[in-house]
Formats: sequence, structure tokens, C-alpha cells
Amino acid sequence: MLKKTFKSIDRIFLVVEEWSLFSATCVALLTAMVNVILRKTTNEYSLYWSDEVVRKVIYFSTYIGCVAAIRSRSLIRIDALPQMFPVLQKPLSQLAHLAVLLFAACMVYVGGQMTIMMYQDQYALTPTLQIPEWCFYAVLPLMGLMMFFRTLITMYEEWTGNNDITGGK
Repeated sequence: MLKKTFKSIDRIFLVVEEWSLFSATCVALLTAMVNVILRKTTNEYSLYWSDEVVRKVIYFSTYIGCVAAIRSRSLIRIDALPQMFPVLQKPLSQLAHLAVLLFAACMVYVGGQMTIMMYQDQYALTPTLQIPEWCFYAVLPLMGLMMFFRTLITMYEEWTGNNDITGGK
């Protein structure tokens, strides 16, 4: 039952991660490319808002990319000690997972508070596009929740020795 639930969550997260990252990157790439073409071919036309779009996409892809990194087990960690002392590999791995769970919980709480604060501030808009900032801050608690569940799935796979949910190492 737990394995089936984790597999469902994994599939949903995978679709959200891949398509949102793909879409956001395409938007940033096309916006930047059109702006460069306009700047180089004309002297009078430019997309004054393209830099803001690229900045927001980098912000978004950094946070959602953290979730994808957990799935592929590519999240940064110190691995020298487990290589020197293989007996410490499992305990240190679990300690790293607990640290990620704590970070994810902080992101949900603090990110949620920041999102609410930005939502209540009617003047908190992006400089050029005038999009409410809370839309971008909402990525923080979303990323925290996704990281939390991805880490739980990874911990479950390591505990059971069964890596067929995410296809991990």
C-alpha cells in the first residue's frame, strides 16, 4: 500500500517537475533569443521585460530543480567520510535525509509566511511585468512539500533496499 502510494506521488511529481522545468526554460530561452534578435537587427525595438522573465525562470528552476535532484540522488552532500569508512554510509545518508526534511519543513513554513505576506501587500509587484510577487513566493512552500515527500520516498527506498519507485541508484 505504501509503495503504491509513493509510486503515484513519484509519477505526479515527475510530470510536474519535467513539464514545468521544460516550459519555463523554453519561455526564458525564447524571450532572451527574441530580445537579442530585436536588439541586433533593429535599433528601436527591444523587450524591456526579458531580463525579468529570465531572472524569474532561473529562480523557479533552481527550486524545482532541487526536487528533481533528490529523485536522481544528485543533491549535494559530503561523501568523503562514507568512502573512508563504509560502515558510516547508511547513518550519514539518513542524517543527510533528516537535514533535507528539516530544510523542506522550514521552506514550507517560512515560504508560506512569505507568500501570505506578499499576497497581503497590494504593491508587491514585479518591476516591469507587474505580476504579483506572491506568485513567485508560492514556489517556496510548493518546493518544500515536494522535497519533503521526495525525501521520504528516497528514505523508504534505502530502508527497504527496493529502488523501483524512482529508479534510483
